[in-house]
Amino acid sequence: MLATSSYTPPVSSADVLARVLDSPVIPVFFHADIDHAQRMLSACYAGGIRVFEFTNRGANAFEVFSKLRQYVRDNCPDMLLGIGTIYNAKDAEAFILAGADFVVQPITTADVAAICRHHDVAWVPGVMTLNEIFHATRLGAAIVKIFPGNVVGPDYVKAVRGPMPNVKIMVTGGVEPTVESLREWFGAGVNCVGMGSQLFKNADDTDALSARIAELLAFVETVKP
Repeated sequence: MLATSSYTPPVSSADVLARVLDSPVIPVFFHADIDHAQRMLSACYAGGIRVFEFTNRGANAFEVFSKLRQYVRDNCPDMLLGIGTIYNAKDAEAFILAGADFVVQPITTADVAAICRHHDVAWVPGVMTLNEIFHATRLGAAIVKIFPGNVVGPDYVKAVRGPMPNVKIMVTGGVEPTVESLREWFGAGVNCVGMGSQLFKNADDTDALSARIAELLAFVETVKP
């Protein structure tokens, strides 16, 4: 049963979709320490990132996300902050009420789709096969996440584009923070990419991280759909 909360998100699902397509490189990140999480998010913001996925992968993920949400409001006003690794409607709604701008799943579940529709929060389910992509779009997904991308590769995205030319596709897993990797994935037809641990390797130098991100984003502007 859907909750009857009157919560209204600050950004509609349609606006989130437009902003994701405009800023199609999305860090996928978790850390249990809020200070470290803030430093990494700030470095991403300084480099030009405007969409950031924090993942629900630790015992204190909700606490860290809630503090990060306030930090974004105070310091990164143009940043969309979403929550990833969501499996059920209860967790989805908790993070939505805590301020998640979008919800990302590694799988596709109808109850999470329904909660996101109820709150008009963008929903990005995880898929792989054509049947899963079709099922997700029938449930209302404006973007589907092919995961893990390294298993199927860019050629798979090219093949999907034949029967499904209009589906908005995000890929995570196997996207490296290099011009070559981004050229390959965007050339295959993805609309946006998620970058995880590869992006944050040796990230103690936040200025270097920001500079690397800025270079990647400049390149993406030349190849994004």
